[in-house]
Amino acid sequence: MDQINLTAWENRTEHRTGGLSVPQAQMAQATLGTSHLTGAGEVMPALWHWFAFLPDTPTEALGEDGHQPLGDFMPPVPLKRRMWAGGSLTFLKPLHIGEELTRHTTIRSVAEKDGASGPMVFVTLDHEVSGQDGLAIRERQDIVYLPIPSRYAPPRKQDAPEGPDFAEPVATTATLLFRYSALTFNAHRIHYDLSYAQQVEHYPGLVVHGPLQATLLIDAATRHRGRAPDRFSFRGVHPVLAGEATQIMGQQNGAEMTLCTAVTGDAGPYQGMQAKAIWEDEQ
Repeated sequence: MDQINLTAWENRTEHRTGGLSVPQAQMAQATLGTSHLTGAGEVMPALWHWFAFLPDTPTEALGEDGHQPLGDFMPPVPLKRRMWAGGSLTFLKPLHIGEELTRHTTIRSVAEKDGASGPMVFVTLDHEVSGQDGLAIRERQDIVYLPIPSRYAPPRKQDAPEGPDFAEPVATTATLLFRYSALTFNAHRIHYDLSYAQQVEHYPGLVVHGPLQATLLIDAATRHRGRAPDRFSFRGVHPVLAGEATQIMGQQNGAEMTLCTAVTGDAGPYQGMQAKAIWEDEQ
């Protein structure tokens, strides 16, 4: 890897203003197939703040993969594959559709490591999202950068849990992926450009967004528990591809619920994303 002091980017900060308008909320509802209320002043469903701070990089400045260039706020990592590896959130207060929101971001750490497939760089961001009633969400976001392999080499499959409390099918269609990319203004081509995904990044198909999987998981947890959790964490453990037979599974254990997206495989279902939801005032 090039001799760049990536840790020099640690503790850099960024402050953004945003919000989720009624039309955006209606598009989110149409994309995700939910029945949430989307009028002005309604409580924003969990994780919908991800639609409130859209990137504004001009099209001509985007890289070949569709991402905004690195080296300004984000460190100039020389590895070409980027993935949202996971994250954790604490929900303190509700946010509302139509209100002005602010997000303060700090680069918590930049760590270079060597893995089975070569060098890796992990960038961890801390976000604080506030609304009209003050600080509402504390969030940690983990991004991993990897070299693009010469062939598809996924990680070892982890078996899906047996006997979950619920298992619901979800249709990971190319249309859903395209709409979610539009909703988040995410131009990463692995989610909508099949030839790029296969020929450049060497995936077998279009890749289901990690944040989309996390949103489907927390929505399932909310429906089955009756309200949104107070804390939520997730991490991707295997790529999920568009069109694969996929389920959302959940297992309740007191005030905690473990969840995963599970893909049907030849040797049985395996996990794509793992998550945990916690309700702090319930036993």
